[in-house]
Amino acid sequence: MFRRLNETALEQLSNLNGVSGDEGRVRRFIREAVASCGGDIRTDTMGNLYVHKKKTGRPVVMVCAHMDEVGLLITNIRDDGELEYAPCGIDPRVMPGRRVVVGKDAIPGVVGSKAIHCQTKEAFAKSIPHKELTIDIGAKDKADAEKYVSIGDYAAFTTRFSLFGDGLMMGKALDDRVGCAAVIELLKDDYDCDFYGVFTVQEEVGTRGAMIAAYNVKPDVCLVMEGTTANDMPDSKGHQWVTRVGKGPAISFMDRGTMVRPQMFDALRSAAKAAGIPFQLRQGANGGTDAGAIHKAVGGCFAGGISVPCRYIHSATSVASIFDFENAIALADAFLSDKKFLEVLNHGK
Repeated sequence: MFRRLNETALEQLSNLNGVSGDEGRVRRFIREAVASCGGDIRTDTMGNLYVHKKKTGRPVVMVCAHMDEVGLLITNIRDDGELEYAPCGIDPRVMPGRRVVVGKDAIPGVVGSKAIHCQTKEAFAKSIPHKELTIDIGAKDKADAEKYVSIGDYAAFTTRFSLFGDGLMMGKALDDRVGCAAVIELLKDDYDCDFYGVFTVQEEVGTRGAMIAAYNVKPDVCLVMEGTTANDMPDSKGHQWVTRVGKGPAISFMDRGTMVRPQMFDALRSAAKAAGIPFQLRQGANGGTDAGAIHKAVGGCFAGGISVPCRYIHSATSVASIFDFENAIALADAFLSDKKFLEVLNHGK
């Protein structure tokens, strides 16, 4: 039976820094959170975390979420002490003035650009590209900056998780800490399958961890828990929304990397309807998830996704609904408890 999740766990996950390739803090938190759930826990050489609640025989069902978040990687320290960076999946228009922390010591910094008073009219009318933005950590010069940071350090946004409005939450890295919190909750239950809860790395830079995880687990069925785009903005028309915040978790039928098999798509909708769980269909095919790598690895598997709609995704602050989040967990639980994965496999013959 599904239990309401204490939002504190999601708050802690959101506040942790874990830019792609630097997921250690998130992994350590999750390992501790799932220690009492039972099952074998291990980490592979890539950094993926596995929790295996073993049952003899098949089917093997994997539910996964990625630990990494969008962020920055320091590529150069200039003579004036400013830091140049490489972005990971971030629109440059959201960057100027953002507070960040850099490196293992969380050195505070701010993303800077020319003041509007110093820009030409032509420059002011355009977004500032990442290559013209730098991170200011208050260093006097290069030698001073090198006392605190190094090339190759990661930089993450400093946004703190909070609740606001009518049942809404805001924070950084909701893509995909909402998924991580969901998988943690699912691991508290036992399901009638050989069950893997997997937390992957480097999704935002090409679903790299998921490729390794698929070969290690060899699932028959995979369910990906994600935060996805909500474009329900005032100037957007209905067909442009993708998903809407507060209208329930989203079920995907395709994206840039996956065409969900009809039997998987139908099983997820059937699970939602049978349990009385509100849901919506994810409109639009842009973007991708770990399912894109997993469903075609080894001998292939059935893969589908349950997503929590998030506004302003891939920025310093996203917005999501507690209602959508809790119902995403409830839908995954219904799919597993009602053994819908068997329907998927039987219909696939």
